[in-house]
Amino acid sequence: MPQDESWDADASREIARGGGKRPSAGFRDEPGPDDPAVAEPEDGEDDELEEIEVVPVRRELSLAIAGFAGLLALGLVLGAVTSAPDSRLPYAIVLFGVQLLALLAWVMALGPPAALTTAGVCVPTALVADYLAVTGARAELLPLVWVALGGFVAAVLGQLVRAEDRKRVTDSWRTTLVIVAGVVAYAIPIVLTRQEVGTQTLTVGAVAAGVALLVARATDAIFPKPRLAAQVPRGATGIVLGAMLGTLAAAALGSVLVLPFTPAKGAVVGLIAVLIAHLVDLAVNFGQADRRLAGDAPTFWVARHMQGPLGAFALLSPVAYALSHWFLA
Repeated sequence: MPQDESWDADASREIARGGGKRPSAGFRDEPGPDDPAVAEPEDGEDDELEEIEVVPVRRELSLAIAGFAGLLALGLVLGAVTSAPDSRLPYAIVLFGVQLLALLAWVMALGPPAALTTAGVCVPTALVADYLAVTGARAELLPLVWVALGGFVAAVLGQLVRAEDRKRVTDSWRTTLVIVAGVVAYAIPIVLTRQEVGTQTLTVGAVAAGVALLVARATDAIFPKPRLAAQVPRGATGIVLGAMLGTLAAAALGSVLVLPFTPAKGAVVGLIAVLIAHLVDLAVNFGQADRRLAGDAPTFWVARHMQGPLGAFALLSPVAYALSHWFLA
């Protein structure tokens, strides 16, 4: 039999056994271009395999934020302990400056609808809150709550004027509430200085939070490891060290202050203040990372980096008020 006829007979038998698939030379299946083993990677697969970008830690920036947090804590403490019983106007003036700084940072960083209108409402709201805190017949928190609610309603109404702002009101009312409440919260230290243990509670909490933020940020400038996340320029070492030293400072203050403070109570107040400071500061850092990953335009750098300390001490004020009434009273 000729060689060509023998090859055709063998090939026919192989096709019959393989279910109709014609073999290639040598009766071996060669992978084709559509075979998964040799298929080219689809578009986008290379991007997924790329390494996640690690945001570098800027030493000078970390030290600047640490210094700002320390100065803010020092101002709150010195203003509280030096306020005269019959005149708290100087302390109110200092806090009004902090309120304006916080308002500028939050409006620029959070971007509420009708930003100028919102800021314009918050300024008189802060003045009214400070006035009531200084001149109120009784040192109470409730008048400040009503001022905050009134400022929030006025800010939302101002955001409803323009059509493009009305579309965002439903989604951004929480942002507006945070801005207004944060500004009013800085009037609470004035109320605390008029109460029996309020000044001491504010002092212990502000010292603990200030030490925690200062140590954490300063440590990030030297040893920002292990990283909390690739996109967040913070290290766990600074967080832990700041929490420990802040709580220790509060316990030490509790040992020298008058009753009802004790080292144990000072440590409890300090630990709560430290947790608040770190949580707010880290929430700001992770929020900035989310906006960066989403491709949103970055805000003014000063506003971005002041948010953490300013938000931490704003939230600490009502917590210190609650601790002075429900834990130390």
